[in-house]
Amino acid sequence: MSQIQPFHLAFPVNDLEAARSFYGTVLGCEEGRSSDQWIDFNFFGHQLVAHLAPEECGNIASSEVDDHQVPVRHFGVVLTMQDWNDLAERLRNAGLEFIMEPQVRFKGKVGEQATMFFLDPAGNALEFKAFEDPTQLFAK
Repeated sequence: MSQIQPFHLAFPVNDLEAARSFYGTVLGCEEGRSSDQWIDFNFFGHQLVAHLAPEECGNIASSEVDDHQVPVRHFGVVLTMQDWNDLAERLRNAGLEFIMEPQVRFKGKVGEQATMFFLDPAGNALEFKAFEDPTQLFAK
């Protein structure tokens, strides 16, 4: 594959207006098409679709990674380090509560990365990460 193609992810929310506010205002994702049952967002160049499905929300299992409990089911984007830092600052300024505060994990090891975890209003877990050395993304 010559270039990365946008991915598509559909996920449940229990309140479309809360999703609109969080993804649109807090994360800065442009809204696309929508209905009274779903909203499309431009999620850093990818198509994210929030579907109204309250019964599907709130089931969060965790797993230990690098001495931290992280949500097993989560999604996010790998950003440049500058964009990651800017987002972390914006989220802190918005008063967002983090599951894992912005930090560097695997320091000095293969896969060293800046990461942060947080929940959207429906309880969906998101992780945003960045690498000083982008070749570490898939390093073993």
